[in-house]
Amino acid sequence: MATFAKPENALKRAEELINVGQKQSALQALHDLITSKRYRAWQKTLEKIMMKYVELCVDMRKGRFAKDGLIQYRIVCQQVNVSSLEEVIKHFMHLSTEKAEQARSQAQALEDALDVDDLEADQRPEDLMLSYVSGEKGKERSDREVVTPWFKFLWETYRTVLEILRNNSKLEALYAMTAHRAFQFCKQYKRTTEFRRLCEIIRNHLANLNKYRDQRDRPDLSAPESLQLYLDVRFEQLKIATELSLWQEAFRSIEDIHGLMCMVKKTPKPSLMVIYYAKLTEIFWVSDSHLYHAYAWFKLFTLQKSYNKNLTQKDLQLIASSVLLAALSVTPYDHTHGASHLDLENEKERNLKMAGLIGFSLDPKRDSREVLSRSALISELASKGVMTCVSQEVKDIYHLLEHESLQLDLASKVQPLFSKISKIGGKLTSASSVPEVQLSQYVPALEKLATLRILQQVSQVYQTMNIDMLSKMIPFSDFSAVEKISVDAAKYNFVAMKIDHSRSCIHFGNMDFESDQLRDHLTVLAESLNKVRGLIHPPTKKASKPDTYILGLADIVDKEHKRLLARKSIIEKRKEEHERQMLEMEREEESKRLKQQKITEEAEAKRLASEYTRREEQRIRREIEERELQEAQALLLETEKRGKKKGKRPIIEGEKLTKQSLIELHISEQLKERQEMEKKLQKLAKTMDYMERARREEEVALIADAYRLRLREEEILHEREQRREIELSRQHHAGDLEQKNRLARMWDNKGIFQNGIVQRREAEFRRLNEEREARINEVITARKQDRLKRRKLLFYLRSEEERLTRLREEEELRKREEEERRKKEEAEHRAKLDEIAAIQRERERELEEKDRLRREALLARSSEPSRPVEPVARPPDLAPASGVYVPRFRRGDRTESPGSGPAAPPEPDRWGRRDDRRPSSNRPASDRWR
Repeated sequence: MATFAKPENALKRAEELINVGQKQSALQALHDLITSKRYRAWQKTLEKIMMKYVELCVDMRKGRFAKDGLIQYRIVCQQVNVSSLEEVIKHFMHLSTEKAEQARSQAQALEDALDVDDLEADQRPEDLMLSYVSGEKGKERSDREVVTPWFKFLWETYRTVLEILRNNSKLEALYAMTAHRAFQFCKQYKRTTEFRRLCEIIRNHLANLNKYRDQRDRPDLSAPESLQLYLDVRFEQLKIATELSLWQEAFRSIEDIHGLMCMVKKTPKPSLMVIYYAKLTEIFWVSDSHLYHAYAWFKLFTLQKSYNKNLTQKDLQLIASSVLLAALSVTPYDHTHGASHLDLENEKERNLKMAGLIGFSLDPKRDSREVLSRSALISELASKGVMTCVSQEVKDIYHLLEHESLQLDLASKVQPLFSKISKIGGKLTSASSVPEVQLSQYVPALEKLATLRILQQVSQVYQTMNIDMLSKMIPFSDFSAVEKISVDAAKYNFVAMKIDHSRSCIHFGNMDFESDQLRDHLTVLAESLNKVRGLIHPPTKKASKPDTYILGLADIVDKEHKRLLARKSIIEKRKEEHERQMLEMEREEESKRLKQQKITEEAEAKRLASEYTRREEQRIRREIEERELQEAQALLLETEKRGKKKGKRPIIEGEKLTKQSLIELHISEQLKERQEMEKKLQKLAKTMDYMERARREEEVALIADAYRLRLREEEILHEREQRREIELSRQHHAGDLEQKNRLARMWDNKGIFQNGIVQRREAEFRRLNEEREARINEVITARKQDRLKRRKLLFYLRSEEERLTRLREEEELRKREEEERRKKEEAEHRAKLDEIAAIQRERERELEEKDRLRREALLARSSEPSRPVEPVARPPDLAPASGVYVPRFRRGDRTESPGSGPAAPPEPDRWGRRDDRRPSSNRPASDRWR
């Protein structure tokens, strides 16, 4: 991590790295500076560094680095200079948007370049093959390669900025501006998925704002400015959602606006409420909720009439006509007919919720259908004077569909009116917030209402009607649509009718279904059979004779006595049972009482425990408050002492000070002191710079004089030293000459001594040289002998190894040849055996065929009764012959039968040998083939 003495040095270093193409290193250097704890005091240089930092992040698409740097910069300048953070964030978003636009323009240019007639002239064959294989067009590829990365980075930029600016009262204006730009981005490029995520992000920010109420610098929604900013964001979200046709997200935006209004207990401006109800009308119309659509239109009409002073009569008439037609478009029957209790409760809850969104307050205990209904809305329109503002065509439609009765030609009367109102509509000139009003959108619903009214009138007049006649009475709809409408109306008990397609007619009236008629057919059959049986066999009356009564009286008395005794015993048993039940009930009541007493005791114990816990919490809270009060007083005394020492005014008295307020006051004082100290340091640094500059300006002349004086002194010193060196050199030379003259008399002795030493050293050198030569020759001779021995040994070892290898190869070759010969012999032997077996099987097949033919001949002879039975002669083919196999049982028959000739000689085998053994019946079965 690089460290810099001043922030300016880091900026210069980053610019140097950028100039040599090392943007990553420059970005890392600036990131280290921004995240360092040494530079926590804001100054103008940090703003310049942040500008350069965000430029690098945008160029390299480093969203994570940008987020970290902006978070650190927010910490630095949040309390000192918030406008600097706003400038940096605006610059960051401007750069990201500009890059995205450049990428889009580049992609458009590439698309225009590809849009030519002759593709072979502008593209290579490889490109054409790639385009056909990949299956995507040039625009899709260019968008994916060029536009998509920058759009992703731009979207990440918006998310990062919103995350940094969220829930901060000092940055809420910039937060709102960023949200608006993000909405416009989603609208411009049709980014529906990103729009849903953006709405969810803003929704989570508001939820966290309500959840964590002890945050520092938390926005106050009760303030008009903050509330207006938050509402503007939600209304912009609502507008974009409707323009992108994201109706579910638009409804959630409506819920967000309504929740925000309920939260602050304040109604927004009428201009915003007009937008609110105008979008509600669109949402309810798309969702086919015609009743809520009509109520939203009614609220919109009320707002426009009350607050819009520029509203013209034509616009008012158009809005009133829309309100009345929307109310008429609601189906005239209740859709909850025959619904279950759960469906009714869900419908009630839904009506309460929708009434809250529209602006109606309902009583939860009262049935909401009585308030939010078609009849209630129409009566309210009449009471509020809406009928007086509508056009004449709409009035005629209203009277025809609602007040006229027994009109079988209703369709012919309303159809021209429908054609007239379908041409009425347009943009309101005096109400720009209201969407374009077109009365033609209500024509299908009005046609459906006219169809229902005709069916209702026809059901009262006719009992049976032809389908063609009904189709002529409803000319604006075919019969399939009329059939669907009638089925729905019959389902909810609006019209009682039945369509018989087999007879092409319609039956009207309260006709039950076949299942209702068959439900009690068995009961009706039983009653009818009882009546028939009574008519066929009427009951006979018994004769009343006194003798009969007297004779049966004793039996009756006896039976009555037994019945009374039995009744008495039954009463006793019932009493005992009752007493037993009473005892059981008393025991159960006692157990319930004990259980209830136990539950009461446990509840009392829990209450006492909770009361004790609550008192302890109150005591602890009171102690904490007392301790905080003492700390606050001590902090207050310390602050007052510091203020008196510095000559400042004391803290404001007369208010109830808390520890939190004192801490905030102390922090603000510290911030002020730090700012004052920074200002003093900057002023001192500026003064020191001026002093240093003035001192250096005054030093210039003095330094030049001192330099010239120093040059003169150096020249004098140099001359003095030069003369002293010359004098010393002369003295040394004179001493050396004197010494030479003194030693000249020993010159001859010196030569004699030197020659003797040289001769001795030469003799010693020659002797040592001869000894060295002799020693070298001995070493050379010994090494030659060793080398010769080593060569002979290596030759012998190599020869022996080659001989062993040759013997091993010859042995392997011999074994291989023997193995091949053995395998060849085995194959020949196996082939001979197979040939012999084949010949043997052929012979056996021939013998079996001959034996079969013989048996068939014998059977043919035995089946002829007229011919005498003659002994069967052995065919000549079965006579024994040499070299022909004869089965054992035939040989035995031939040798053992009486009167037979001498035995045939034994058959020789295939190798020329004869079997001299006699055939024996005890020979095993394996010898049959010898």
